[in-house]
Amino acid sequence: MKKTLLVAVFALIGSAAMAQSGSGFGIKAGLSYNKNGDLIGSVGDGGQDIVEGAEGKTGYHFGFWGKLDFPKIYLRPELVYSKTKSSYDLPDGDSEDYDVSKLDMPVLLGYKLIGPLHIFAGPAFQYTLNNDFGDIEIEDVKNDFTVGLNAGVGVNLGNIGLDVRYERGFSENEAEIINNNIANLEDSRVDSRPSQIIFALSLKL
Repeated sequence: MKKTLLVAVFALIGSAAMAQSGSGFGIKAGLSYNKNGDLIGSVGDGGQDIVEGAEGKTGYHFGFWGKLDFPKIYLRPELVYSKTKSSYDLPDGDSEDYDVSKLDMPVLLGYKLIGPLHIFAGPAFQYTLNNDFGDIEIEDVKNDFTVGLNAGVGVNLGNIGLDVRYERGFSENEAEIINNNIANLEDSRVDSRPSQIIFALSLKL
């Protein structure tokens, strides 16, 4: 009985994996837990820097993906709209949320481990659409285009895929803060580089 049940379980897993194998395309959406880079401010004529790290907050994403499938590996490009959010403590005792909207294009190379389980990694090409720092005036980020890294693990169940990945920006991409009376942040800048854990649900069409 146990042997029969075990065979049935492996058959079910195998059929679920086969249902999403093969080249194709689909849609995806999910949530993320994000922390942007440091808030850096200069104090006095000596230019001493004060560095304040971000507190992570929840963001979201949605978009499209395509897949070229091979026996043990696959290539999966994606085009995704992402909204990230971080919170910073300011010198006046208040805090503000830093929101960043961007288009991400990860190009992922995956390896099939066993059954529906797979791992993947690859570069993520990012275009910043907008950055907002609450009531604080802020300039555009220094570089609209940046490159990051995606790496993670996933599972395919029928036409549905679930994955969790880590994303990290390779280089600093700062935005200058315009002096204002709200936070008294002179000669300050914030790093928009993301560091986030992303949970995604995908559907093959």
